[in-house]
Amino acid sequence: MLLHGWTATADLNWFNCYRPLSEHYRVIALDHRGHGRGIRSAKPFRLADCADDAAALADRLGIETFIPVGYSMGGTVAQLMWRRHESRIRGLVLAATSSHFVDSREERWSFLGLHGLGAVARITPKSAREWFSHRLYIQRKTLTWEPWAVQQLATHEWRQILEAGGALGSFDSRRWLPEVNVPTGVVVTTSDRVVPTRRQKEMAGYINGARMWTVDGDHDSVFGRADVFVPALLEAAHFVRHESQRRATTP
Repeated sequence: MLLHGWTATADLNWFNCYRPLSEHYRVIALDHRGHGRGIRSAKPFRLADCADDAAALADRLGIETFIPVGYSMGGTVAQLMWRRHESRIRGLVLAATSSHFVDSREERWSFLGLHGLGAVARITPKSAREWFSHRLYIQRKTLTWEPWAVQQLATHEWRQILEAGGALGSFDSRRWLPEVNVPTGVVVTTSDRVVPTRRQKEMAGYINGARMWTVDGDHDSVFGRADVFVPALLEAAHFVRHESQRRATTP
C-alpha cells in the first residue's frame, strides 16, 4: 500500500517504483485527501483520517493484511495505520520521513503559518484559491516538469493541502513508536533538506529491530535519485516481507 508525500499524488511520488515493486508484490496506491483525485471533505484535514481511508480502501478491495509503504507525509500515515489498525499491518516501510517535524521555534512558526493559510482558504472563494495556486505554484512547475506532472498538481484541493501541511507540524509519534511490533524497514535520505537525516535515523531508533538503508540524495530521491532509491526501497520491502513471513511461521 503506497502512501505518498505532501503536495504530491500517488503517481507523482511513485511512478518510478510501480513496475519494480509490481514484479514482486500486488501494489495498491491512493491519493490522500485533497491531493490529486483523493477524497474531498469539508472537515479539517487529519492524518488519522488518511490512515483510515487507506484501511477502508483495503476493505473495499478485500485485502485483510498489507504492508504500508510511506514516503515523507505518507510515512506519518503509515505509522498511524499501525497505531489505528494494528491487526492488519504485516510490516512497515518508511522512507524520507520522521516521527516529528518540529523542534525549533522557526519550524513551529512555519507550520502554524500553514494552519493559518488553511483557515483563510476556508473563507476564500474557490476561484480565488485556484488563481492563487496556479500563479504561485503550478505556473512555476510548468518550466521544469512534464505536462502530465503539472496536471497532477492542478487537481489538488489547496485548502486541504494547506491544512495537511499544518497537520504535519502537529504530528509526533515518539511516545508510541517503541510499541511498534512489526518488521520495519527505513530508507534514509542522507542529503535531505526537508526532513533532516538525523530525524529520520532517530525515528528508526525508536522502533525495535528496524533496519535502515541509506540513499545519498535529497528529499526528492524517490524520482531525483531513482537509480539508487528504488533498489533500496525494494531491499527494505523484501526484508519486511521475509521477516513477517518468518514471524508468522515461528511458534
